[in-house]
Amino acid sequence: MDKNIQLKIDNWLAGDYDEGSKEVIRKMEKEDPDQLADAFYKNLEFGTGGLRGIMGVGTNRMNQYTVGMATQGYSNYLKQCFGDDVKVAIAHDCRNNSRDFAEIAANIFGANGIKVFLFESLRPTPELSFAIRHLKCQGGVVCTASHNPKEYNGYKAYWDDGAQMVSPHDKNVIKEVEKIASIEDVKWTGGERNITIIGKEIDEAYLDMVKSLSVYPDVCKAQHDLKIVYTPIHGSGIMLVPQALEKFGFTNVNIVKEQMVPDGNFPTVIYPNPEEKETMSIGLKQAQELDADILLGTDPDADRVGVGVKNNKGEWILLNGNQTAMLAFNYMIEARKAKGIAQPNDMVIKTIVTTNMIDVIAKDNGVACYNVLTGFKWISSLIKEKEGKEKYIIGGEESFGLMIGDMVRDKDSVSAVALICEMAAYEKNKGRSLFDKLVDLYVQYGFYKENLVSITKKGMNGAAEIAKMMENDRKNPPAQIDGVAVQKVLDYEFQQGRNLTDGASWKIDLPKSNVLQFELADGTKVSARPSGTEPKIKYYFSVNMPLANASAFDETEKKLDEKISRIEKQLGLK
Repeated sequence: MDKNIQLKIDNWLAGDYDEGSKEVIRKMEKEDPDQLADAFYKNLEFGTGGLRGIMGVGTNRMNQYTVGMATQGYSNYLKQCFGDDVKVAIAHDCRNNSRDFAEIAANIFGANGIKVFLFESLRPTPELSFAIRHLKCQGGVVCTASHNPKEYNGYKAYWDDGAQMVSPHDKNVIKEVEKIASIEDVKWTGGERNITIIGKEIDEAYLDMVKSLSVYPDVCKAQHDLKIVYTPIHGSGIMLVPQALEKFGFTNVNIVKEQMVPDGNFPTVIYPNPEEKETMSIGLKQAQELDADILLGTDPDADRVGVGVKNNKGEWILLNGNQTAMLAFNYMIEARKAKGIAQPNDMVIKTIVTTNMIDVIAKDNGVACYNVLTGFKWISSLIKEKEGKEKYIIGGEESFGLMIGDMVRDKDSVSAVALICEMAAYEKNKGRSLFDKLVDLYVQYGFYKENLVSITKKGMNGAAEIAKMMENDRKNPPAQIDGVAVQKVLDYEFQQGRNLTDGASWKIDLPKSNVLQFELADGTKVSARPSGTEPKIKYYFSVNMPLANASAFDETEKKLDEKISRIEKQLGLK
């Protein structure tokens, strides 16, 4: 065992840690020393979004001690910024230990003299963002690992605008957390009187806000019996999604029974992510059996949404995140124009790895479209910057996240589910489907097809391997991909863009981020980005070509899929 790792283990065994944790360590010393080394070889990093990791004993795991030390550091920073009058809201999802972590955080905030609003039971992440704004809090926490496997949990920290923190607060909180050297530095108890339990009153305020986002309530009324299948995938969506659909006036909502009970073991799925066909398979089967109009699924903390529709052959398929985002952006832009409520200063926001088709749609409709780094904190940051000057309508990213209106400052699948059902009702009212609308937009603006390849690199060497892959892409950018010249290389880490055709360069006016993009002469875009929350490197592909008419859909899609496949093969990803 490495000396530094052994020292950390010895500190736990000799320190004021619970006996159960010590017993687990002793057992691992005998039975699984490699896993024990992984649990202690580093401290679980409090990143710019908070903590996320596998649950268990050790400094590199999610447990009561890592959560406690993070909360103490965050408490210290909140008091530095706001003095003694500080309020925070705390929520959690369905994951194992989420309630315990939320209560530990509440107790520590309270012991530091901070007023705490703790939700009575599990709630969607977007409601936590709403509650921070509604209750005029200075910060907040939600205990969740989003769509990660059941072994994981996490701790997302928020600022007073209801968004996850950006500079300088994210870096400053990290510094304060790193100052907490041991569990003796944590105020664990003594502030219970500062904790207030909240629930239904915030639910009602939040649901009223969601209802206010409806653009065509008359259409929802006319199509109230739209046949909807919904699965919360054992998560917190069950707390508010059915109520939101009821508020919109939908009366034919069929909840997937096998997945409706909150359960941190996620017994029916391997990976509780609505992006995955396997995860949505029970819902797809039920949608087919009921001959439903639409299928929707939300992840454990109800910030991501997956959508199933029937295609032009009557087969049930899942839309990808880019397709869902493009349909939602287009709906909000078109609907506001049709209703006469569009404003000259309307704006929409997407991330740099989300389909460029949205940029094309926005430009054609005279709406400003801004591109920001991956993560809804950057969308929220730009909203804050533009407040009073431009009117934010909708934001989103390819990873199945949408944020409609500005009362919530994080991705919100509760309002997204309601609005997507309204979109389906709007098309059905015209005797059409959402898939018909998707094809129409491809005919109008060009057929954009995207794909994502995620490569996982776990363990002690994973981060180094990912760094090496990025370094190689950076030092040896391809001159051509699939026989097409690479025209531009965008390096967001060095905030520089280069035109390989004429040698021109320019500064990218976005914060530093470890992302590389290659833009080709035919409009193809390839992006490489290490994940900020998982041990993965992600490669994003976007290709496009004209779609002559609806009947050419299958043939054109096949050509685009073949192009993506060739690119993946050339880059050694297949």
